[in-house]
Amino acid sequence: MTISVQRTGEVVIRLPDNVQQATIKPLILQTIMPGTQTYTGEYNIYRRLEAWGYPHKTVNHSAGEYARDEDGDGFCEVHSDTMEGFWSLLRSWLRPHRGISHAKLPLYLSFFEFVSCQKTR
Repeated sequence: MTISVQRTGEVVIRLPDNVQQATIKPLILQTIMPGTQTYTGEYNIYRRLEAWGYPHKTVNHSAGEYARDEDGDGFCEVHSDTMEGFWSLLRSWLRPHRGISHAKLPLYLSFFEFVSCQKTR
């Protein structure tokens, strides 16, 4: 599953067949404007973002890094907290719907995507 979220509240959820570069790249190109600053963890697939035209900064969760202040102003500019918060909400919302079939999961995700975008408007 790939999810992108803008700090303005727009969210896009897609359930790709796999997480290979050939599958992920078109999804990213279709949903994120080239040149957009991106922030992720250090999952291997994200290493290609800069080559695809997206400035990219990471946090290293496995080393205990969850946010980073790069300019010393006391504000952590580099983090993936917005996305982590969204994942938490999605998991909490899906939990009572135990046993969702893989075939119906895209319907649940589309509904959650719609509801999430409506709350921010």
